[in-house]
Amino acid sequence: MTVPQPLVETRTLGAWTVHAIQAGGQALDGGAMFGVVPKPLWERRIPADARNRIPLGMRCLLVEHDIGLVLIDNGAGNKESAKFLDIYGIENAGADGRTLLEDGLRSLGHRPEEVALMIDTHLHFDHAGGNTYRDAEGRILPAFPNARYIVQRGEYEWATRTNERTAASYFPNNFEPVKAAGLLDLVEGDRELVPGIRVVRTPGHTPHHQSIVLESHGEIAFFLGDLVPTAAHLPLPWIMGYDVEPLVTLETKRKYLRLAADEGWLLVFEHDAAVSWGRVVHDGKSYRLEGE
Repeated sequence: MTVPQPLVETRTLGAWTVHAIQAGGQALDGGAMFGVVPKPLWERRIPADARNRIPLGMRCLLVEHDIGLVLIDNGAGNKESAKFLDIYGIENAGADGRTLLEDGLRSLGHRPEEVALMIDTHLHFDHAGGNTYRDAEGRILPAFPNARYIVQRGEYEWATRTNERTAASYFPNNFEPVKAAGLLDLVEGDRELVPGIRVVRTPGHTPHHQSIVLESHGEIAFFLGDLVPTAAHLPLPWIMGYDVEPLVTLETKRKYLRLAADEGWLLVFEHDAAVSWGRVVHDGKSYRLEGE
């Protein structure tokens, strides 16, 4: 597997400039990624390798907002072992010991210290591993020391009370140092964080997963997180085996894909290795990307 390219894609959304930054590549079992969907169906969309893994991205979104830089999700970070990276097919090493996310920020002329708001869709390692980093002395510190970190209170509580089913996805080093530094803000339910950027609960993948609505000058984008991880997951029943409440995911998808199609939202796909964003239509049978 190779890291999806390009590293950065840029567009405007109303008055804002937004950047999709590829925080690395990932390779996960195709059967797990598509749940009950038979392999002959999903493999037409994303072919698997010899280990039955499909290529995925870890796309983050950087918004140049009036308050400063707003970052949504941050990839897997730099703290895990080579064995762990191999198991999950993670390739996210950048130049000079940095992560690819940091390389992406630097290519835009920015540094982690400039991020003012860090929004986590949820606290799984491939979305929030970059909340913190391991420095040269082995200390684990907040990666964005001047940012307020936002996550649902229920998600934080879920992450700190794991069981046999969920423990493999949540690592305290990805969020407890942020809390200890006094940078973690826990929100409850749908909420506008800054003008034009609001979080909405999108449960199913986890009970308190959130997605992000961005609206500027009448243009709306929707950062999906793991609600719809790739464009191949747009059909309502195409739901990951990783989701802890798949029937809840189904109803959440039904609600938000209908809104996205009716109102022409731009969808941002976090895990799609090839498609960063697009608009969705309903063809009378299923949802698909406009133009497909």
